[in-house]
Amino acid sequence: MTMLFLTVGLPGAGKTTRARQLAKEHSALRLTPDEWMIPLFGEAEADGKRDVLEGRLLWLGLEALRLGTNVVLDFGCWSRDERSAIRWLVASVGASCHLVYVPVDHETQRARIVRRQSTTPDHTFPMSEADLLHWRTLFQEPDAAELEGHQVGGPPPGWPGWREWAADRWPSLV
Repeated sequence: MTMLFLTVGLPGAGKTTRARQLAKEHSALRLTPDEWMIPLFGEAEADGKRDVLEGRLLWLGLEALRLGTNVVLDFGCWSRDERSAIRWLVASVGASCHLVYVPVDHETQRARIVRRQSTTPDHTFPMSEADLLHWRTLFQEPDAAELEGHQVGGPPPGWPGWREWAADRWPSLV
């Protein structure tokens, strides 16, 4: 059975390093939006284009799974709903999903980001101390049930299914 590895964590946690390891270990296609945003748009967010890019990368990942290729999706996935939608989509194509949570304490995160910005400024984007603190308040840490791969529950209230929720979250998915 093909596998999608979904890296979960904040900027500077080491997700991309771990994603590269997983791709090598499992002969997997690695999809990392950060590596596309700056070359394509010159910035990390670019007026909503990141959501469009993530949708296309997610679509590509699902196609690769259908064809029998393992995938590493290096998105970060801060919300439980994002992770649940991706897990549901992966199951819908007959593959399995493994969440790879990469936690990081604030001091380590800050040091890694400062080092990244000083050594490879053309491969990263500005992140202030205020950004880092704010992002920690938005991040929903995966619980044991998620990490163990328990069944995905239903979508948030008002949504008929995860496919519809995902199509709204990532407009270019469908």
